[in-house]
This record gives sequence, structure tokens and C-alpha cells, in this order.
Amino acid sequence: MNHQALSSFIWSVADLLRGDYKQSDYGKVILPFTVLRRLDCVLEPTKAKVLAEFAAKKKAGLNPDPFLRRASGVNFYNASELDLPKLVGDQDHISQNLHAYVQAFSPEVRDIFERFSFSTQIDKLTKSGLLYLVAEKFAGTDLHPEAVDNHEMGLAFEELIRKFAELSNETAGEHFTPREVIRLMVNLLFVEDDDVLTKPGVVRTIYDPTAGTGGMLSVAGEHLAALNPQARLTMYGQELNDESYAICKADMLIKGQDVANIVAGNTLSDDGHPHAKFDYMLSNPPFGVEWKKVEKDIRQEHESQGFNGRFGPGLPRVSDGSLLFLLHLLSKMRPAQDGGSRFGIVLNGSPLFAGSAGSGESEIRRYLLENDLVEAIIGLPTDMFYNTGISTYIWIVSNRKPVQRKGKVQLIDASSFWQKMRKGLGSKRKEMSEEHIAQVTKLFGSFIEAQLAAVLNVEGKEITTQLVMEGDKPPIAPDGGKVKLSPLSRIFQNESFGYRTITVEQPLRDENGDIVFGTKGKTKGKPQPDSELRDTENVPLSEDTNAYFQREVLPHVADAWIDLEKTRTGYEIPFNRHFYVFEAPRPLAEIDADLAQATARIKQLIDRLVT
Repeated sequence: MNHQALSSFIWSVADLLRGDYKQSDYGKVILPFTVLRRLDCVLEPTKAKVLAEFAAKKKAGLNPDPFLRRASGVNFYNASELDLPKLVGDQDHISQNLHAYVQAFSPEVRDIFERFSFSTQIDKLTKSGLLYLVAEKFAGTDLHPEAVDNHEMGLAFEELIRKFAELSNETAGEHFTPREVIRLMVNLLFVEDDDVLTKPGVVRTIYDPTAGTGGMLSVAGEHLAALNPQARLTMYGQELNDESYAICKADMLIKGQDVANIVAGNTLSDDGHPHAKFDYMLSNPPFGVEWKKVEKDIRQEHESQGFNGRFGPGLPRVSDGSLLFLLHLLSKMRPAQDGGSRFGIVLNGSPLFAGSAGSGESEIRRYLLENDLVEAIIGLPTDMFYNTGISTYIWIVSNRKPVQRKGKVQLIDASSFWQKMRKGLGSKRKEMSEEHIAQVTKLFGSFIEAQLAAVLNVEGKEITTQLVMEGDKPPIAPDGGKVKLSPLSRIFQNESFGYRTITVEQPLRDENGDIVFGTKGKTKGKPQPDSELRDTENVPLSEDTNAYFQREVLPHVADAWIDLEKTRTGYEIPFNRHFYVFEAPRPLAEIDADLAQATARIKQLIDRLVT
């Protein structure tokens, strides 16, 4: 059963809840029951062995916990003789038996159901007379791993969450990221390390501070397993939303991960993995969400700990906290001398350019670029996410850049790499195919400049497109046609994104037009600035400030000067500007000819109406 058929089948349970539950509350019943049935099916093959071990160890007066974990083969267990099919066989006692069954799970599983407030839902379903009907429906659903593998199960959970989010007007994007975006991020994360990751018995760690339902961690694990079945990826994460956390924890449990590594809570105000460092990291933090609720804690850490804490480089404006997650990931990077780290984070356009020189955002960019940490930024197509159609970007950040990337940043414009979905999901209308993902991965891995060649026919219609790598010859256009080249991959020096903001002053003049000079202190004998004529100029770091001033300012304002004390260094990454291709307007004669033709046609139509 694929994930769409499975989620549709499970969704049919909603028909039972209609009337007794608000639509926005369907997930409170369906999600925990889905997890329960999944765990029920996973434990079924070793159920008899676990029960025998439980009886033996209890009789011997031993703590059965470690023995039951070993007997179950999956590091969690249920010590009850009941399972979901047996529960529905005793309709009169199903409520008390279901409570007892959940309590018989090992502690980490009980925590999952506590996060769902499952006990409250059992009581509510009992009062509504629906508990037996819902339990019966799930008991008849085959969620054994042989029938539904972990990948399909993860997709089914995401599909269900998306449906519940739509009903409750929540943003599904807060819970999970489209799988093709994750696959691209994982490819970019691992592509430069293939040689190391294919060695026998290699062990690496990966962390997601906004883990959601665990999609990013799962895809990373699947990718590494396909690359090297002997490799092991130890997963860590933190998640704020209780339901998403519960699903993530259940998924990690079934995959054999240590669920103590998946922590509940707010990553920014209560770091669940203090002092921990990781090999790889992935994150898709919420876009444009303010951090006012945790502002006090974050400012206190910034001011009291500085660079010894997570937020030393600076703080962004309160209206958008996405850069705080980037700073958090920076603090989790393994030192370069210990092997270093690489991480990928999805951000909107704001972190590229928001904030003037000296602002929190600019200072964060300055820290990243002056410390040579940004490997690449990839612009994604619009309409890729479930909760927003805006432009988004993947930042790849590393403190172990290969030699050829040292001191440089690669920008890749993948905004044209998409195909239309057969059916839109929320704001998501586009998706990236496997071929698109492979092309972007190739551009990143090759670390060369490239262009997209669009071959146009005589009418100007696109016939085909071709990726033209640096050194390749572009395709030849047919007779009368042409080839349009657009940059796809560009490489810049880090300092290309830096600038100095200089303050240009002009003298204050009295009513007679004479310059006013200072009479006291440092200003004595110096022209006084006129605040109304004050202006600023941004001078690229690669250019001499005085040379710029003499060339661009003095020819227009001969008595101006620079107030050196107000000079600030800033950084911005004007992504779209670097991929803009100027298209010359059509010749005026051609436009006039078209207008004359259109006018003549309109005149003919009018003449026909008159006659």
C-alpha cells in the first residue's frame, strides 16, 4: 500500500468522528491511533517471546526492562498480553483495557502517547460511544513493516498532518518539508564526502533542531544506507510541537535509533543538546516567525556569553527568527581540527540582504563570510512549500571547505528546475524531479560556473534547453532561431559581498551662505555638518574608499567630506542581481510596424460595422 492510499484509508476514520469532534480535532484521535497500530504491528512477531521473558524475569525478581528490549529486537516493548485486535474482542472493557495496554509499553513509548494526550482522547471517545468503532477500524489496518515500509509510513504521516493542518488553518510547513527538497539538501550535504562515507563501518552524526516529524533525518539515513549499508548515521533532533515530536520519536524508535537523542522543547530558549557537536546538520526553520516569546532568554545569552554562547555574531530583528537557527547550527559545528561539520538550512530571501551595515543581520552575514563558512546558496523554485509560495534558498555552510572552495561562495539559480504537480497541495504547485535534483547536485559538486542554454525557433518559442558547463560549447540554433544563455552557477570571492557604508557630510551655511565653523572642543575651526544634506554611500570592499569618493562624490559636491567615525562595514548577498540577464527592447521601427498593422486591422473591422 502506498502512502496516499494508506493516508486515504486512515482518513476514512474521520467519518466516524464527524459530529462528535470538530474537524480541527480529528488529528488528536487519528494520529495517536496510527502510531499505536504501527507499534502494535512492529512488536507482533516477538510478542510471545517478550511475554515469556517478562513472566520468567518477574518470577526471578529481576528488573525485566533490559531483557524485554533484547527479546523484542527493536529496543522497546509492550508487556501486556493484549494487542489492538484482542482489545476489540472485548467490547465491554475496551476503555480500561486500552488504558492498561498503553501503560504496558516501555517508558519512551508511554511518553509518545502522553505527548498526544491520548488518555484524554480515550475517555472522550468512550463518552461519545466511538472508542470501539475507531479501535476496530485501526485493528483491521495492516501496518506491518513488510506491508508498509518506514519510508511510506513517514510519507503517510506527513500527508495526514497536512490534511489536519488545512482543517485547523495551521501551516503545514511548520511540521515538515517536501521530500524532494530534503533529498536535494542531503545530496548537497554528502556529495563532497562520498569517499569517506563509503568506507566500511563509518559512523557519523546528524542533527535537526527543527525536526518536525523526522523527515530530514529519515531521508539522510536512507541516503547513507543506499550509499553504504555498513555505515551508521546516529540521529539527533529537537521539536517544539508535541504531536510532531511524538511522531518523530516513534519513527526513530522503529528505526532503531536512540530516542533519548530526540528532545522536546524550544530549541532557541532551551537547547536540548547543550555542548554537543555534530558531523552534519539539516534544518527548515519557520519563515518570518517572530521570536518575541523567547526574546528575553536570547538577548540574555547574547549579552552575557557573547561568542561563548550561540548568538555572538549578532541578533536579527524580532520579526524573523530564522537566522537565530542558523547561529544555533554554527554553535553545533565540530571544530575543524576534529573533522569539522557541514550543514544545510532552508531560509527565505530576507537573510540574504535584510539589514543595513552594522545591523544584526549584516553582522551575521559578515561573520559567516569573513570566517569563510558559506560554501553555496541555492535558489529554489517558487511554490515549492505547502505553506508559502515565496522564494526560498538552501544555504550550505561548512568549516571544512575543500581547497578549491576556500575563500569563495557558489551561487546556483535552480528556480527554473521544476515540473508542475498533477494536483497542488496547499501553496505547493511545483516539484523537483530526480533529474532536477541530479543537475543541481552536479553543479554544486563540480564547483564550476555554468549557464542554461535555451534554443529558440524563428517565432521565439523555446524548443529545448541544455546545461552548458564552463568550457562547453553552447548548442547551435536552427536557421532563423537563436540561443538564449542564462547564468545558472556563479562563483564569487567572499569579499565580493562586502561593502563600507560611508557618511558624506556637507557644510552648514548661515543665512548669508557662509560656512559655519565649530567654536569649541574637537570641532573648533572645522566646518559644521548640515544634517539635512547628510547622505550615505555604499563602497565595495574591493574598492579604495578615497578613490571612490573622489570619482563619485567630489565632482558633484566639491566641499563634501567623509565622516570617518561613522563608517560601517556591511555584507549582503544580492542573489537575483547576479542572475539578471538584460534583454534589449525591440527596435522602435519593429514596434511601429506592429502598431500600424494592428491599427489597420481595427480600421477594417470598424469599416465593416459601418457598411
